[in-house]
Amino acid sequence: MDNSHLLNFGNVTKIPYLGFIALAFFLYRRYTRISVAHIPGPEPESFLLGNLPELFQSQAAVPDFKWQRQFGDIVRIKGALGEDRLFVSDPKAMQYIFQTAGYGFLKWPERTEISRVLMGRGLLWADDVIHKRQRKAMLPGFGAPESKAFVPIFRKVASDLTAHWNDLLASSPEQSAELNVASWLSRATMDSIGEAAFDYHFGALENKENEFMKAYFGLMSDTLGQPSRQAIFMQTVMPVWYLQLMSKYSRSRRMVHARHTARLANEVAQALIDMKSDALLHGRENKDIMSLLVKANASETDPASRLTDEETIAQMRTLLLAGHETSATTLTWVLLELARHPEVQSKLREEIRATERSLNGKDFSAANLDSMPYMAAVLKESMRFHPALYQNYRLAARDDILPLAKPITTTNGETISKVPIGKGTKLVLSIAAYNRNKEVFGEDADVYNPDRWFRTSEKKGPTLGVYGNLLTFAGGVRTCIGWRFALYEVQSLLVEIINNFELGPTKDLGRLRREACLVMLPTLEGEEIKGENLPLRVSIAVRD
Repeated sequence: MDNSHLLNFGNVTKIPYLGFIALAFFLYRRYTRISVAHIPGPEPESFLLGNLPELFQSQAAVPDFKWQRQFGDIVRIKGALGEDRLFVSDPKAMQYIFQTAGYGFLKWPERTEISRVLMGRGLLWADDVIHKRQRKAMLPGFGAPESKAFVPIFRKVASDLTAHWNDLLASSPEQSAELNVASWLSRATMDSIGEAAFDYHFGALENKENEFMKAYFGLMSDTLGQPSRQAIFMQTVMPVWYLQLMSKYSRSRRMVHARHTARLANEVAQALIDMKSDALLHGRENKDIMSLLVKANASETDPASRLTDEETIAQMRTLLLAGHETSATTLTWVLLELARHPEVQSKLREEIRATERSLNGKDFSAANLDSMPYMAAVLKESMRFHPALYQNYRLAARDDILPLAKPITTTNGETISKVPIGKGTKLVLSIAAYNRNKEVFGEDADVYNPDRWFRTSEKKGPTLGVYGNLLTFAGGVRTCIGWRFALYEVQSLLVEIINNFELGPTKDLGRLRREACLVMLPTLEGEEIKGENLPLRVSIAVRD
């Protein structure tokens, strides 16, 4: 007699018991690990979602500033199903997490899955030993000499942008027009990354309608902006394997867009890698980042240290999305503040033109860009005030203790200067809130003021970031590998724009949003689905 059906049925009946055991283990781990419930924090919206809707559905950094004002630089917030998490902007705690402990704080698994969907298993996806190996392989393309060598490419793209804007203004009344500068800058940085990273001409400034460009523009806001409560819950409580299934089979508009972009990017990346490998085989030397990466990877004597084909493709996708999006976003917010502060814009233009006169007809070099202190102050202040990457998400890999720069009083009335945390505790590291820390940046930290960077008073607090003590490029083992590349790219474009054009605000800025979609994108209220949008009045800048 065949009893296999009985065995199968028996296995099915065990499923509820296995689920109960899994739930019991989950609750045991949660309630036996070190508690942070005594840290003050906001009331949760509900037991089901905690404070997560406010965190992920608000405009970027709105809850960050609110909680920092109410509770200070270390705050207990609630995740789904009553889970305690920490919201951190304390300088000493941030230094410990980013630098001292290094890989003692890993990425949230669900955020890692988002990185995989958008960029593949590259540097922004990787953790621990994989991250170390990938970063080592990528370093040859991002040193100071390599980044400086790309300035002529950035200047050429900036000149192309100027030519397009001049053509538009020439046919406009009074040589002035309202332009969506965010879209233009996204296209310009895509061309910059194409030429410098891949020796490839995307032609984004000439034609934004080709399939590849259309897939990338608006990708972040379309796939990550304004998540529903259901999406927040599913991404928080469901295991990674379930999220992987959803990213592969979901028919939602967001996932369809993400998969379409990934397919196109993989095709372009593979073609470029084949081209670079062939050039290397035939002894042709190219200086773009991808060629340097392919060469370094091929010369690696230890096979275990090399990037796989999948990882190499993922690095290109990471450069395409993270590289062009963060630079464009950073410069977009710089231009917004210059439009809002004409006195700052005029002072910057004076410095640029004084430097230009000293060049005797030559173009700006990396050294010239580095020689302008007011431009550096404007960039630092804009990145402090509007960090493109406004939050990081980390998970304690072990039981640990966070040191605090400023003691806090717990709900039990105890004053503490260290916070013990348990393995698995999730942390939201607020770059935006740290960048507004008054102990570090002064009592006027909530005011946009480039002159703060010329103050002679001694810096307070620990050193964190690689640029102006900001965390805009993260820090420690997670410092943005392309931070020098990004700075020279942004400087090159900024010099050209301010030298040639006058920027002013428009009435639509009253609808401006800081869209929270992994990076902080400008969008307009009611038009979020259109993607990044910063409408500014652009006019020809008068020369003396």
